Amino acid sequence: MSGSVQLEKLMARGAAFFGSEVAILAGAMSWVSERNLVAATSNAGAFGVIACGAMTTALLDAEIAATKALTDKPFGVNLITMHPDIDALIDVCAKHQVGHVVLAGGLPPGGAIEKIKASGAKVICFAPALSLARKLIRSGVDALVIEGMEAGGHIGPVSTSVLAQEILPSLADQLPIFVAGGIGRGEAIAGYLEMGAAGVQLGTRFVCATESIAHPNFKKAFIRASARDAIASVQIDPRLPVIPVRALKNASSELFSAKQREVAQLLDEGKVAMLEAQLQIEHYWAGALRRAVIDGDTENGSMMAGQSVGMVTKEEPLADIIALLMDEAAQALDRRAA
Repeated sequence: MSGSVQLEKLMARGAAFFGSEVAILAGAMSWVSERNLVAATSNAGAFGVIACGAMTTALLDAEIAATKALTDKPFGVNLITMHPDIDALIDVCAKHQVGHVVLAGGLPPGGAIEKIKASGAKVICFAPALSLARKLIRSGVDALVIEGMEAGGHIGPVSTSVLAQEILPSLADQLPIFVAGGIGRGEAIAGYLEMGAAGVQLGTRFVCATESIAHPNFKKAFIRASARDAIASVQIDPRLPVIPVRALKNASSELFSAKQREVAQLLDEGKVAMLEAQLQIEHYWAGALRRAVIDGDTENGSMMAGQSVGMVTKEEPLADIIALLMDEAAQALDRRAA
């Protein structure tokens, strides 16, 4: 059996789940994963996902409609679980008959999974540990993404390879599981598929796609960077638990430390509750990301990137990136068969 035929077989379950040609899910990146990149991803045969982030219901409504105008292929929406209007955002997805909703940023609030499923959509959640994966399966999720600490943006404490070894052998037969974090080449995709993954999620690899609206300065920084430039943020105050964020190192890491100190003091003085404090941190990231992605301020903005950034070497059309990944994966399977 040729590598490409085997690859198609290994990806069949994930592709069927998304209704896409290939089982490659695009990671939702705030300000980057908007109508242009999402539509281009789905048009290229993979599965695009809108990053709702801190959007209002009206903005999400407009973004879904605009994406539909650019593609007739399926795409999903990523919602942050701590968004204060999560219920209304789920309603917006239902109104547009979005087929897949990804819940990120912590355990889904009560009733969210049921509400999404009642609209006919499939629910995908992130599981950074085997125990949490089991809990989410009991809650009724339709698929899981296991994302290692090599990923860009908000990260957990465990590497992709360890998560894959812990979770895939135990749970891959129960529901589709997609592996994410640090994947930049097709050989790695083939490896995770052979371990039982239904597919993979990539984000950093798509930032420099021609169709990505990221500022030229942002793309240049990605093309110049190596894996060791993508570092995780540090928690300054134990009283304020913040999820670490992986990004290219620049002045914004200092700004984030200052922001943490400011919010921790408000928490100390009883001026804000914990949820409000964590929301302030999330809003900080949304603004810092915008400065880098949209305005091109690569010094003071947040340059969220995974360690696979070293494998991003040029700006190229999304369809070419997908074709190369598939080709690398098929060749790897050919070599193993030989």
